[in-house]
Amino acid sequence: MLKENLESKWIDCFEKSFLLSGVNKNNTVAIISETQSRKVLIDLSMHALLRIGAKPIQFNVPTPKLKDTIPVRSTGSCYSFEGYDAILPALSSCDLIIDCTVEGMLHSKELQTIIKGGGRLLMISNEHPEVLERCMPDESLTPKVLSSLDMLKTSKIMKVSSDAGTNLTVNINGAPARAGAGYLTPGEKVAYWPAGLALFFPLKNTVNGKVVLNTGDVNLTFKKYIESPVILSIENDFVTNIEGDGLDAKLMRSYYEGWKDPNAYAISHVGWGLNPNARWDALTMYDKQDVNCTELRAFAGNFLISTGANEFAKRYTTCHFDLPMRNCDISIDDMTIVKSGNLVGPLG
Repeated sequence: MLKENLESKWIDCFEKSFLLSGVNKNNTVAIISETQSRKVLIDLSMHALLRIGAKPIQFNVPTPKLKDTIPVRSTGSCYSFEGYDAILPALSSCDLIIDCTVEGMLHSKELQTIIKGGGRLLMISNEHPEVLERCMPDESLTPKVLSSLDMLKTSKIMKVSSDAGTNLTVNINGAPARAGAGYLTPGEKVAYWPAGLALFFPLKNTVNGKVVLNTGDVNLTFKKYIESPVILSIENDFVTNIEGDGLDAKLMRSYYEGWKDPNAYAISHVGWGLNPNARWDALTMYDKQDVNCTELRAFAGNFLISTGANEFAKRYTTCHFDLPMRNCDISIDDMTIVKSGNLVGPLG
């Protein structure tokens, strides 16, 4: 396992990241965390903010009792701040919130309250600092990020296909979209690092078709590459059938069956990777404890489909799968943006 020292080079990375997100001298910046958080991320955040001359304040809470007897990973649905309603207005009043919680606040109910109160949040994924160093926020990605957002705002239909048998249709109309390069631009409320992807949260009854997870695709929740095909049938946003004879399909069926919450089977978000510095093969180089695998959500040309919480469809659950896929074709209306796993057209 890699050591998690307080390296000067990593303080440099955090300082640059915070400066890109608009942190200035004398800004009040909250660092939120829990007792199971990766301590080096909290420490690096504190040292970087002090270098800038900002005024950091820490909110560290006890990691709560498990809600589920099932192991939960990579959800973006931290519930450590449930019941801390009294401090949410204080967080909203800070110039920025640095999220160092284990699972992250992206899909939490508390984040919506914070945003409505005027707060802005930068989530630092629960990764070893080396991953964050390799996947630094990158201003050069901004044109592709903005182009992706423009397409999602003005388009109606996404279609995804592959030689392996994927055939999926998603209605984009009115769906909230996110895209980012790993830092907060002026006016943005939420960003996360590592990043470099575009996605949207489909509204109710808008996702239908078949997804075939093929050899080399990735199950980020299990932190493993797919080694045998898994076929997901999707009807009106929900996975209705999981086919496959190999271990990968058996593991997914077993995990899903452990949940009594039907929202576990629902589509959370879909999108594509934009980041040339994020590597598909990176998972081979790290122990599972080192990584949260968010890098693999962003490798350029992937199709990312995720199940679980979708706050915009009023569905909340702590079950979550992120499934980046290679070698897919993605079209937005009649325009192809990914061909055989490569960015093309306006994103090429």
